[in-house]
Amino acid sequence: MGLGHNIKRIFTWWDGQSFGTQLWTSRNGTKVGEDAQGNIYYRNADDSRRWVIYNGENEASRVSPDWHGWLHRTWDDPPSEANLPHKPWEKPHQVNLTGTAAAYAPAGSIRKATPAERTDYEAWTPE
Repeated sequence: MGLGHNIKRIFTWWDGQSFGTQLWTSRNGTKVGEDAQGNIYYRNADDSRRWVIYNGENEASRVSPDWHGWLHRTWDDPPSEANLPHKPWEKPHQVNLTGTAAAYAPAGSIRKATPAERTDYEAWTPE
């Protein structure tokens, strides 16, 4: 890591942990687990604070529902210690795709490569 990367970490928070977060985590944090994306989850000694260090971009939708429940105290034990039962109809966690090429586009959207043929209206044209 070069000098430019370290200077960036002093002033930014949206792309990985800042120096302040790294210092707080090293002094007060106890690692409790890691998810499939490489995000690392911590808590302090008396469990009054819980937090995540993202592997890459700091985007809340990258936290899986299991870890989200632990972070927000829906359950006490982290998913690394107690696996939660899942229903067979549950889909795997997916990050928020809004604003990306993989975002949902309904039939007829101009974002689709070949929009669906529309027969439910007639376009207005000026005379």
